[in-house]
Amino acid sequence: MPNIRQLLGRGALAFGMVSALSGTSGALAQTKEVTVAYQQIAGPMIVAMTSGTIEKSTGYKINWRQFESGAKVATAMASGDVQIGVIGSSPLAAALSRGLDLQLFWILDDINEAEALVVRNGAGIDKPSDLKGKKLGVPFVSTTHFHTMFALEQWGIKPNELQLLNMQPNQIAAAWERGDIDAAFVWDPARARIKQTGKVLITSGELSKKGKATFDGVAVSRPFAEANADFMARFVKAVADADASYRTNPAAWGPDSAPAKAIAAKIGGDPRASSEALKLYAYPSAEQQASPAWLGGGPGGGAAKALKATADFLLEQKRIDSVSSDYSKFVTPKYVEAAMRLK
Repeated sequence: MPNIRQLLGRGALAFGMVSALSGTSGALAQTKEVTVAYQQIAGPMIVAMTSGTIEKSTGYKINWRQFESGAKVATAMASGDVQIGVIGSSPLAAALSRGLDLQLFWILDDINEAEALVVRNGAGIDKPSDLKGKKLGVPFVSTTHFHTMFALEQWGIKPNELQLLNMQPNQIAAAWERGDIDAAFVWDPARARIKQTGKVLITSGELSKKGKATFDGVAVSRPFAEANADFMARFVKAVADADASYRTNPAAWGPDSAPAKAIAAKIGGDPRASSEALKLYAYPSAEQQASPAWLGGGPGGGAAKALKATADFLLEQKRIDSVSSDYSKFVTPKYVEAAMRLK
């Protein structure tokens, strides 16, 4: 995966990206067409996407594009090719710190137990200290990279005491099966695949409780959002309704259900794995998202604080060159609030 310096560049390049995003928004507003990036993340939004519900709700033609990581989504959004993207809190913090004119407007999921550090059976890793000298695969500048480094810090292990390998989820799964790596911190469907011959050492949910929360969000080019405010509200409502459907009756999303089959068909894996993956995430309601717990609350809001903490980590890792003093300017609850007013 490209280094964040390659992804988002510096100074004038970042300004050029903002200009590119601004330039595409007007045409898209006129044609009522938008490109949305998604990832291999199991969730109710995938069902709303595959059923055509979001298009019907918004009246827009939506070009859905799948990406392997948030860093790659950031690259596509920087180029102006993508206006809305599913992106984890770590690559989003990096993109914002580089000057990309984006706004976080929806929390796709609280990652909770859905990302985990898994160690391979037979690798001789029974406790954290056994990671020393081992090979650990993780997508750099991802939420799992953020939690990998935090976990090592908690365990008193220096990063140079093991081999950290920058690998995409599909590369992790392949390397695992070849026996090339001893551990990995990743999400489904790769997580489910490697767990079949491994065991979980720690989850993101456990690390979040120690004060370093992560989430998957949906971000938008600010110029596009401002030019398409009604679309934004209707997009949010369609996704919020899908989330509510799952929260209200999770049993209806079991391994033999149409939703589980739709998710598996779209992102890979099998329906049973998709059904199990859904249970690992938490899906905040629209009311919760608009509150200070997530998108509301200004600088003291949950999402803004998480982005700031993540940016500080990326600066320490020399992945970015500067950090904003306030990330709440990149977070907005207004489209959620507008969605709640729709019938």
